[in-house]
Amino acid sequence: MLAAMIRLAEVGLRYAAPALTGQPGPVPDALRDLSCILPAGSFHWLLGPSGAGKSSLLALLHLALRPSRGELEIFGHRIRETPRAALPALRRRIGMVPQDSRLLPYLTVFDNVALPLRLAGVAEAQIRADVTEMLDWVGLATKTMTLPAALSGGEQQRAALARAVVARPALLLADEPTGNLDLPQARRVLALLREMHRLGTTIVVATHAATLIEEYPAPALYLQEGALIAHG
Repeated sequence: MLAAMIRLAEVGLRYAAPALTGQPGPVPDALRDLSCILPAGSFHWLLGPSGAGKSSLLALLHLALRPSRGELEIFGHRIRETPRAALPALRRRIGMVPQDSRLLPYLTVFDNVALPLRLAGVAEAQIRADVTEMLDWVGLATKTMTLPAALSGGEQQRAALARAVVARPALLLADEPTGNLDLPQARRVLALLREMHRLGTTIVVATHAATLIEEYPAPALYLQEGALIAHG
């Protein structure tokens, strides 16, 4: 049996106390009583309608937020008990592909992808080798000195994927990574995610793309109004 990479036990998330929202009445929970285990090396779709809590769950898994209650365990660490100072080291083991790529517009493709390695203090010679290899892998070897504004939407998303995986994360999260792409570009991004999975990375992909789900059947987490209503 595969070891657990992620474990959630009755996890809930509430963003703000009623007094801080300016709205009358209780604040609804963004996530309610989530319990599941994701094994190391697994691939999961994260499904549900808009507003179901998919981005909130990804934020928890990326350690951008802590649960309001319940227990979240990642890499064997109980996150609510983990000192804040220890979270950056854990976060460096997690890659995140946002929906809108979020490439820094004033940096070239090479420097955008190199950024996580530079922040981690990796030697420049190693950075050059790793980034060159990663850009070749995502099909952007000829775009190293290009600024993001000159890339197509699919190229921007592949650059964001390269940035997310250049440090070889154990866990890769993707929030609607194909939402703004046409089907051929979406399939190319999915092929790269599948290859990462084949190499052993644990992957969670939030999507509405029914065609891609049909083409790559995998276990799914289905959220509705902040609750996990299906897992499998």
